[in-house]
Amino acid sequence: MDKQIYMDHAATTPVDPEVLEAMLPLFTNEYGNPSSIHRWGQRADYAITTAREEIAEVLRCEADEIIFTSCGSESDNLALRGIALEARELGKGNHLIVSAIEHPAILRTAQQLQNHHGFDITILPVDQHGLTSPRDLKTVIQPDTFLVSIMYANNEIGVVQPISDLAAITHEHNILFHSDAVQAAGQLPLDVETLGVDLMSVSAHKFYGPKGVGLLYAKRDTLTHSQQTGGSQENGLRAGTQNVPLIVGMATALKIVVARQQNDNSKMKTLRDRLIKAVLETISDSILTGHRTCRLPNNASFAFEGIDGNELIMHLDLLNVAASSGSACKTGNPEPSNVLTALALSPKLSLGSLRLSLGRDTNDSDIEYLQQVLPKVINNMRGTP
Repeated sequence: MDKQIYMDHAATTPVDPEVLEAMLPLFTNEYGNPSSIHRWGQRADYAITTAREEIAEVLRCEADEIIFTSCGSESDNLALRGIALEARELGKGNHLIVSAIEHPAILRTAQQLQNHHGFDITILPVDQHGLTSPRDLKTVIQPDTFLVSIMYANNEIGVVQPISDLAAITHEHNILFHSDAVQAAGQLPLDVETLGVDLMSVSAHKFYGPKGVGLLYAKRDTLTHSQQTGGSQENGLRAGTQNVPLIVGMATALKIVVARQQNDNSKMKTLRDRLIKAVLETISDSILTGHRTCRLPNNASFAFEGIDGNELIMHLDLLNVAASSGSACKTGNPEPSNVLTALALSPKLSLGSLRLSLGRDTNDSDIEYLQQVLPKVINNMRGTP
C-alpha cells in the first residue's frame, strides 16, 4: 500500500500550513532581534507581544503571566526548580508531591531535587486506570508541602485527571499547583481560571505548531527564580534571545486548534472508539490501558500478552503505519514505562504496549486498514493462525 498512515500524533503533529505561512516572513524579512531598540527589533518585539496576548486570551490569563520556553520539558523544569528554590529561600517548605505517571521531565526533575538538593518527594499512586484520587492527595499533604504537580492528560495512556478538584485541595492548604498540560493542549480546555492551576506547561508541536517552542503559565508573583540566567527576557525568568518565528507559530497554531477543537474532537472520538472496540474484539489477550471514558479523544492505548511492543512498532512501520509503544521518550527502551508499571500491570504485559494516537486528518479508511492488519501482525508474532 502506498498510503502512509500516521497514528503517532501524541509524539508530534505536522505543522499546520497556516502556521508555516505565519512563520516564514520572520525567518526572512522580519529577522530583527526583539531586544534591539531599532525598528527591526521593535517589529520583532511587537510580534512577540501580539503572540503573548493571543495566547493569554486562550488561557484566560494576563499576558505577562506567559513565559516562552523551548519546549514542555523546559517549562516543567522551570516550574519545579523555580518554585522549589523559592520555597527554600522563603522558608515555605521542603516537600513536593508528583503523581506516579508523570512525564520524565517532572519525575526526573523531582528526583534530582531530592537527590542533590535534599527536598522530600512523595510520588502519588494512581488506580488501575491511571486516575489520581483527590482523596489520596489529601492523605499525603504535609505541613511543609509547597507544590503539587499532576499532569492534565497522560502522554501514554491518555487518561485525563480531575485537575480542578485536585487544585482546589492544594489551595485549601495554601499549596501551589502545577500541571503538565503538554498532551492536553489542543484537545482540552486550557482556561487556567477554571482549572485552578498556578502554573501550567504547554508545547507547540503537540497541536500542529513547530517543534522547539513551549510556554509556562505562571500566575503573577508565584515564580521569581530563573533557571536560565543571562539577559532580562521573559521578565527575567528565561534568559536568551526569543525565537520569534516559533513563538508566532505557537500562537497561530493555538488559535487554529481552539477554533477547530469541538469538531475535531468529535470526529477523533468516534474513530477512536471504533478502533478500541475492534482491537478488543478481534485480538485475544488484549487490554485497554487507561480509563475507558476519561481519556483524550485521540488516544487508543493497549497492552498485548506475549508481544514485544517495539517489535510490533517495527512490523507496523513496514506496513506504512506509524505508531508508538508508549511515550516517544521511551521508544527503544526495553524496560516497562513508569506509567504502565504504576497501573500494576505485569512487566511482561507492560512490554507489549501499543499507543495509537489519531489526528485531525485521520479518516475511516485509516481505521479500516488498522482493523485489517493489526490482528494479523499480532497473530503472526504469536505464531498463531
